[in-house]
Amino acid sequence: MIGIPKAVLHEHLDGGLRIDTILDIADDEGYTGLPTTDASDLASWFFQGESGSLEQYLEAFTHTTAVMQTPESISRIAYESGEDLARDGVLYAEIRYDPGLSTRQGLRREDVIEAMLDGFSRVSRDTGIVIYAIATALRHQADSLDVVKAAIPFLGHGMVAFDLAGPEKGFPPDLHIDACRLAHESGLGVTLHAGEGDGVHSIWRAIALCGAQRIGHGVHIVDDTDFDGSTITSLGSFARTVRDHRVPLEVAITSNIHTGSFSSAAEHPFGALLSQGFNLNINTDNRLMSQVSMSDEYALAASTFGLDDKALAAITINALEAGFGDWPTRRELIERVQVDDG
Repeated sequence: MIGIPKAVLHEHLDGGLRIDTILDIADDEGYTGLPTTDASDLASWFFQGESGSLEQYLEAFTHTTAVMQTPESISRIAYESGEDLARDGVLYAEIRYDPGLSTRQGLRREDVIEAMLDGFSRVSRDTGIVIYAIATALRHQADSLDVVKAAIPFLGHGMVAFDLAGPEKGFPPDLHIDACRLAHESGLGVTLHAGEGDGVHSIWRAIALCGAQRIGHGVHIVDDTDFDGSTITSLGSFARTVRDHRVPLEVAITSNIHTGSFSSAAEHPFGALLSQGFNLNINTDNRLMSQVSMSDEYALAASTFGLDDKALAAITINALEAGFGDWPTRRELIERVQVDDG
């Protein structure tokens, strides 16, 4: 699947580090909190394939963010993220990160964003990948307005959107409605995690109350349908609205299994939602914790739901059309995908 052109809209910077990089930075900066310094054992520790819940899955980020506390480390990790994606056939990427997670040693949020964008700029120049940043806030924290304010000066310089992530249940997106409103007013795109660890009401709040233009995950929109485990026979009114308004759903099949949303790929509603005309794209979410690549995710969707190369190309085009980056650039990439598809 490496040869198939791909676009990723939902990947976390702190969920895609190389093991060797974690060990290098920990050694250089004196971080001693890693569970092991053996590369193979550390890779096994980070794998969250049996976590079974979103909350447990998120615990692994303690150690990745610990080695993301200097401009040099953040820029390096951003560069390597783009390099790994480009090597995997990704043409376009939007990578998200909460800059507040890298302020433990005195960096400002603006410093973190600047370092992240430096890495993206360098890797774009070196590999040709088109790559943008999304500023994320955590829904169980109270700094979302500060995150938006830090992101605004970088609009037009690689920053394209605002996101809410973190534990979903008990933390509805409209707790952060002021941040979402400011993001809209400033020109940032708004893509919010919803319908991953909680139900349809979370997606409704994200769209109706917070104005989300895209939904991170969103797979529990299937709860507003008649879904028998393989086929959708009818849609509820909200599910129909999401489909008919072409709201992009940033789906990460493997991650959804690892966080306990669905028990297997065969039971995942991706194929059924696609058949009903929902606007879906394929994503990794966290390459380190799920030990997946975009090629892996495309291959999984193809084998599980019977998708051919033409269908996968259409999904790539869905992602490019839903992106928040420069439209002429995305349009050129769409034309490339259509040419590659024949």
